[in-house]
Amino acid sequence: MSKYTERFLRVPDGLSLFARDYAAEGGERGVPVLCLHGLTRNSSDFGVLASRIAALGRRVIVPDVRGRGRSDNDPVPDRYRPNIYVSDAVALLDMLEIPHAVFIGTSMGGIITMLAAVMAPTRIAAAVLNDIGPEIDPRGIARIGSYVGKEGPFASWNEAIAAVRESQRDNFPDRDDTFWEGFARRVMREREGRVEYAYDPAIASTFGGAPPASMAPLFEALAKVPVLVIRGALSDLLSEQGVETMRRIKPDLQYAEVPGVGHAPTLNESVSWNAIEKFLISLP
Repeated sequence: MSKYTERFLRVPDGLSLFARDYAAEGGERGVPVLCLHGLTRNSSDFGVLASRIAALGRRVIVPDVRGRGRSDNDPVPDRYRPNIYVSDAVALLDMLEIPHAVFIGTSMGGIITMLAAVMAPTRIAAAVLNDIGPEIDPRGIARIGSYVGKEGPFASWNEAIAAVRESQRDNFPDRDDTFWEGFARRVMREREGRVEYAYDPAIASTFGGAPPASMAPLFEALAKVPVLVIRGALSDLLSEQGVETMRRIKPDLQYAEVPGVGHAPTLNESVSWNAIEKFLISLP
């Protein structure tokens, strides 16, 4: 995988946010890419994908959203909200002197992307939405709400890996031990002899148990730029009907469905990568 520069950048309210900065291999040959992870995840989710994109000649910025990974926790949990995350993303782009980028958003990262299309439309050159859209299936919301901020810490890595497998096995059926160990080590960290999820449990305080109101107006704003949607065939968050809603709003929507995966595809699957590579090659 490509090497990256570690950056710690201070946003206007004083928090220090961590980001991986992957240089474009062979010089920049396209608009940079900003990768935004899901609710309980962090920048390590994009390790393989970011390296592949950098090899296409695009710089890739992969932050840890506040309260996740190596970014600071917010002392005011009420600020764990998408509008704040959009402001953080724009601040990072400003500090890195990136006028606009291709946004790739997984789940929560896709919500941030859609909201950014309203709050900062000139910053988005194109977008990839990973298993998320303007209509969210309540089944997925209920499942996520059942564990976010409620699991761990664990006494050992073996215990942690078993917990991850239990909570995610329906989304990734028939995966082997190597897959689950890699998954756990991306989403967890060791601290003071215990293994814990790499996020502030307080993020659960602003996560509601019901799906948000329709985000169709946000997607309508995003639909002004090229958009690729990737859906896990087993997803309980983005339904087939949700995809059809996006197609009605944006008839030229590009789409790929990943077989045998629920919420959310890792974007390392061949179907995901082939779609993303084709999409990026088509862009400036």
